[in-house]
Amino acid sequence: MKRKIWIRVLIVLMAIMLALAFYRLPYYVEKPGMAHELKSLVQVENGYHDKGKLMLTTVRMGRANIYDFALAKIRKFEEIVPLTDVRDEKQTEEEYNVYQLYLMESSKNNAIQVAYKKAKKSFHSIYKGVYVLSVYPNMPAAKVLKPGDRITKIDGKSFESSEQFINYVQKKQAGDQINISFVRDNSEKTSSIQLAKFDDAKGKIGMGIGLVDDRDLISDPVVKLNTEEIGGPSAGLMFSLEIYNQLTKNDITKGYSIAGTGTIDPDGTVGRIGGIDKKVVAADKEGAQIFFAPDDEITPEMKKAYPNIQSNYKEALKAAKELGTKMKIIPVKTFDDALAYLSTLT
Repeated sequence: MKRKIWIRVLIVLMAIMLALAFYRLPYYVEKPGMAHELKSLVQVENGYHDKGKLMLTTVRMGRANIYDFALAKIRKFEEIVPLTDVRDEKQTEEEYNVYQLYLMESSKNNAIQVAYKKAKKSFHSIYKGVYVLSVYPNMPAAKVLKPGDRITKIDGKSFESSEQFINYVQKKQAGDQINISFVRDNSEKTSSIQLAKFDDAKGKIGMGIGLVDDRDLISDPVVKLNTEEIGGPSAGLMFSLEIYNQLTKNDITKGYSIAGTGTIDPDGTVGRIGGIDKKVVAADKEGAQIFFAPDDEITPEMKKAYPNIQSNYKEALKAAKELGTKMKIIPVKTFDDALAYLSTLT
């Protein structure tokens, strides 16, 4: 009898433990990801080859269950991040993922512009339509559109910018119906949406979406970047270096293994990113000899909001010291800073 009771207790405990594994806490766990060689992701038509390698670095992010949470408390270079620090409370998981993929696309376009300008190669952009970042749950678009859709026409009309798109819609009245053409998963679709007033926008009319311009960059020679499901803007600097290296005869790697991180603006400015200590770990694990870190400026406003904040460069130095790595941490403010350092290598 006692044996049967203990078996039942054990079964109940196992069921509870299994249930806890599937229950998601309002936190993410951030941990070191990978350092990925860029020549496998970036192909410039008839591009030059290098002796070394340039690598992007990533951070692994996942919703925490109780076990992830507990382990992150004791493991080095793992961090517990409140859900609200990662995405807006009103933003769904799908919208967050779509936004990260959009940031990656923007990062790639910026990197192409920076590299092609520096290499004195030609490029131009073409407008593809309006990219849907989010859909308001209580607005008419929620019945038709999803984050990641690309709207190409309204009432048979094409537009050259999201501003033209918005102006056209706002001239309508609540209750008016518009016909839209859009692309989802490479498939053309059409539908109609009845416009309505936004509850919190003082009578503003719309279909109920958050949007940005969707543009493609056309370059000569052609460059292709295959990032699959990698999201976010933090690979911008390393993309620009890899593209530039394939565009120019002089090998900037000079046989070294080089990793790094940082956003890139069209003017070549390198920007701050999150989780740089985990990226240092990933780069060191892959055997990188050099690591580029954004040397971003900490403003008084940032210091007031986050008293312990440091520049990415200082954070990377600290992580490297804790690791005991021989990898050199190099501060950069611009794309040209990175090239200037690489030109000193022998």
